[in-house]
Amino acid sequence: MKLKIVSRSGNQVCELDVAGADETVSEMKKQLHQVKKKLYPSRQRLTLPLKAGETRATALENGAKLSDYGLGDGSVLQLKDLGPQVGYATVFFWEYFGPLIVYPLFYFFPKVFYPGMRSEAPRGHHLAQHLALYYWSFHYIKRILETFYVHKFGHDTMPVANLFRNSAYYWGFAAFVSYFINHPLYTPPRVEQTLVAFALAMVCQLCNFRCHLILSSLRKPGEKGYKIPRGFLFEYITCANYTMEVWGWVLFTIAVQALPAAIFGTVGTLQMTQWALQKHKRLRKIFDGKEGRPKYPRRWIMLPPLF
Repeated sequence: MKLKIVSRSGNQVCELDVAGADETVSEMKKQLHQVKKKLYPSRQRLTLPLKAGETRATALENGAKLSDYGLGDGSVLQLKDLGPQVGYATVFFWEYFGPLIVYPLFYFFPKVFYPGMRSEAPRGHHLAQHLALYYWSFHYIKRILETFYVHKFGHDTMPVANLFRNSAYYWGFAAFVSYFINHPLYTPPRVEQTLVAFALAMVCQLCNFRCHLILSSLRKPGEKGYKIPRGFLFEYITCANYTMEVWGWVLFTIAVQALPAAIFGTVGTLQMTQWALQKHKRLRKIFDGKEGRPKYPRRWIMLPPLF
């Protein structure tokens, strides 16, 4: 069975001679890679040609068979080169590993980052600075462990440019926040405020972990599609994991009472808000209660009672 592979502009890329319609998309991509060495499978995005009335082409999923898309001898597929790719776990590891290393530098090496200022400030660190280091380190160690042992990614790879962009965000903010919190002239809030805020922040971390376990259990290995998250905070909030993440950083800011921490938390909240809106909209669209599909329950999106 012959398949014609064309670019998005319509130019022919190659012609593949596949075994038959029972062959999977993954196998076909490997065969295409043999013909076009540059286009390894994760770099390929294959879609059906647009039909009349369609605004978005149907993308072929790796585990599906060619017959699932009605492909036969002489069928045409459009190819998009996604560019150099890198694994999700790799990106997550490096973007989380950076803050784990960068933040402690300002805590342990004040003479390097604050030359000539130690003589003007009290010796040692305040309790808030100690606890901030512990909390920050715990958070990113947790994230790294979740990356390898909890999270299940819907996609195997992402553009390699994301590795540098995401790392710049996390590493840069780690330096920004740590520089001011560990500054020799840093003035901490009341001890009671610090202790209560960090205690509540740790509760948020544990709740966030619980949410991630629930999300991880939704999809079995090799299973495709979306499911409605249920249980714990997901009974009330679509993106309960983001809710706990946001509250964790709000409490971190209260515990250290530092503007850079508030800026970091605000930027992160804005990004999570965008993701939460997209996810909520997608779930409501998929689970519309029609043709036997369940109807998505009424829930807050991320931050009750705000939205």
